[in-house]
This record gives sequence, structure tokens and C-alpha cells, in this order.
Amino acid sequence: MKEYSQERLAAQPIGYWTGEAYRRVVGRLRAELAVEDLTQPHWWTLNHVAGSPGTWTRSDLADKLTPFDDLGIDFHGVFDDLVDRGWMREEAGTLTLTEAGEAGRLRARDRNARAHEQMHEGIEAADYVAALNVLRRVVVNLGGSGDLPE
Repeated sequence: MKEYSQERLAAQPIGYWTGEAYRRVVGRLRAELAVEDLTQPHWWTLNHVAGSPGTWTRSDLADKLTPFDDLGIDFHGVFDDLVDRGWMREEAGTLTLTEAGEAGRLRARDRNARAHEQMHEGIEAADYVAALNVLRRVVVNLGGSGDLPE
């Protein structure tokens, strides 16, 4: 990676760099998920249902996930897809993963972990944390929440 002066870097537009980072990070994660025929909303669903089996209703989970969606996803269609492929079941109005669903979630988790390892190559933990805190401050300065997502 080429080195630049602090003055030159400080003059760079953060919108460009956050956008470029977003496209590359999300593109890589989406490509890894696609190997399992999953989208990010599938991934979010699998993780939330795995984390609290038998507690999520369709409407509660859709409400929880909608703020993270940037593609206008029909979450009920995602839920239907996971049920149809046998990865999730709905009993008494709540969602749980099947063995096949948990196995698929774990495969996708491993793929995403490898992508995250690549993203973190050459970056010290303290530098990564500092970068996140800068981005959190930018978000707060512009009226958003700097709280970590749940």
C-alpha cells in the first residue's frame, strides 16, 4: 500500500472511502454467502434464530432486521425460502433452525470468518478499533447512533 502524507490523507473525502470499503466488504461477504445460495438477509435470519431458538416470530424478526436492509428485501420471502429448503421450521408461530439449517449456517460462518481474516490482514487491533471509533463519531456527528448493533 502506497504511503501518503498526513495532510494529504486528512484532505480525503471520507464518503468516498467509506463507500469503497462498504462495496468491497459487503461484496466479499455476499459472494461468500452466495456459495450457500444465501443472501445477507438469509444470514441475519439464520443467526438471530440460532441465537434465540423458538422465540422469534416472523413479524418480530422482520421488524428487527429491516433497519439493516439496503435492498428492500421481503423478509417473509426469506423466511419462506429457509422453510422451503428445510433449513428452518415454524412451530406455534416461532422460528427454529433444523439440523440442515444449522449446518448451513456454520458453513457460511466459516466462509465469512475467512473473509473477515482477509479484511483484517496487516491491521493491528488498536488501529481497527480506532477506525471504528472514528466512523462511529462521524455517524453521531451526522445525527445517527454510535451504538453497536445488537
